[in-house]
Amino acid sequence: MEELKAELRLLKEQKIPDLAKRIDEAKQLGDLSENAEYHQAREDMSWAQSRAKEIEHILSNVQIVSDTGSGDVISIGSTILVGVNDKEKKFTIVGAQEANPLTGKISNESPLGAAFMGKKKGDKVHVQVPAGVQTYIIKRLL
Repeated sequence: MEELKAELRLLKEQKIPDLAKRIDEAKQLGDLSENAEYHQAREDMSWAQSRAKEIEHILSNVQIVSDTGSGDVISIGSTILVGVNDKEKKFTIVGAQEANPLTGKISNESPLGAAFMGKKKGDKVHVQVPAGVQTYIIKRLL
């Protein structure tokens, strides 16, 4: 939530005003129909304003999860160590807005995250992936 608040602050206090200045400067260059700088600045402004509205919507509907359950059952906020294909992988179960599979943060709504929800240490979890069924063994809750 703090990262989203910081991003929103940056957009509103720095990025959007800078883009407004770029648009104004590009307008002063003359013919807008063939002014690539103007069109790019407008496109960037549109993206920044849309992102700001998206963040405001997320923040207005946020639910902070501080209790991760009993400690032995996987839920949102749990960090787990699993075995798959003779390798160990670490995952943290998060909400959809926080998901970043490259850093091991998987959404509770994703097929893998949903399969882990409610499971315990030692459970085998079977997940359908494009290559077939993948079996994960839950080694530990961290």
